[in-house]
Amino acid sequence: MDKNLDQIVDTSPGPETSPANKHAALLTVALFVTGFGLRTAVASLGSVLGNIQDSFSAGSGGLSFLTTLPVLCFAMAGIAVPFLARKIGPHRGLLIALAVSVLGLVARALTDSFAIFLLLSTVALVGAAVANVLLPSLVKTHFPDRVGQKTSVYVVALSLGTMASAGLTAPIAGIGSDGWRWGVAVWAILPVLAAIPWLLARPWPAHASPDQPTRHARRPSALGMLRSRTVVALTFFFASLSALAYIAFGWFALYLQDLGIEAGVAGTMVAVLAGVSMPVSIIVSRVNPRRFGTVVIVLAACFAASLIGLAVAPAAGSWVWMILFGIGNGLFSLSLALIGLRARTPATTAAVSGVVQGIGYLVAGAGPLLFGLLHAWTGAWTASLALLFVLVGVAAVSGLAASRHGFIDDELHHTSTATPVHGEAAQR
Repeated sequence: MDKNLDQIVDTSPGPETSPANKHAALLTVALFVTGFGLRTAVASLGSVLGNIQDSFSAGSGGLSFLTTLPVLCFAMAGIAVPFLARKIGPHRGLLIALAVSVLGLVARALTDSFAIFLLLSTVALVGAAVANVLLPSLVKTHFPDRVGQKTSVYVVALSLGTMASAGLTAPIAGIGSDGWRWGVAVWAILPVLAAIPWLLARPWPAHASPDQPTRHARRPSALGMLRSRTVVALTFFFASLSALAYIAFGWFALYLQDLGIEAGVAGTMVAVLAGVSMPVSIIVSRVNPRRFGTVVIVLAACFAASLIGLAVAPAAGSWVWMILFGIGNGLFSLSLALIGLRARTPATTAAVSGVVQGIGYLVAGAGPLLFGLLHAWTGAWTASLALLFVLVGVAAVSGLAASRHGFIDDELHHTSTATPVHGEAAQR
């Protein structure tokens, strides 16, 4: 296991390759199970918010803060994770994050105080957020030649976990009068299961630098990372796509109901939207990186076609518009894959992931709020749909910029070594 993992995997079939293949398979399982549990702390609350409100006699202000917590936690994690990865390494950081998530998920189901419930929800969300930001770096570490494919593994798992926790929490909560506690606590098993394959995969290969960070290497700050045009493009790309997804999952059901579609059917349409993006993510992961620009154009066109349909003939083709929107949403997987593909090293990947996801989630969190305010101010959906068109435009332009071949490390090196020219030379 001292050899480079990719060299071992690429050798001709034989007894030597079996341990390496098993190791790679174990790490793939680890990515999948980790991704499956990343959103359960959030998605499990939606269907039992009423039960939580009744149990704690919580006001609407407290519930609003609870629903805002995920964005705040994911933004904070983006700022803190690069520092964490440098100090203790990404593997140990991930295992600690999973343990923190378990603690928060279980403990919040046991408290009788809404204030403590909010605090422990923050703990659970911080654990999930740290794991979320570390995953691109771990993919780059273990699968440097298969970043896109392995990123799609945890992105698809993330969608499946979100759907499962959103759909199964209410039935579990129906077990008893206080069943919502079981409904939100049961998902703590996922971080536990996720930790097992990460532990079994040890020792990590030598090229992975398993938690032996180089403390003296100079790394740019978050603001320093933004000197890279690719980092800026990735941040806009990720933020716009996240905002589109948040708006779709938060508002499309109500929008469809306003068109006269029954509530249950509207909810099913949004679920189909989420489901369609999963196979698209897998397909995108198989595309040659040289064709990423084409992928951006095609999927952005699907977004645009969906929005034109919603504006011109919303009710007549609502199923088609939701499917097209779901296809466009497959770009989210590409935005995460590009974080690793545009970095040369896992350390750079961790830093880029922190900046892109930290700023991206914070900006994206304003999307649903602005979408709702535009509807409230105008009394119609036209301005809100216009916002979606703007976001699709931003995603298309920034996605094309981020898809251009190049490495963030090189851009940062170029800007750090460039020196201003003074005096006579500057006047020439």
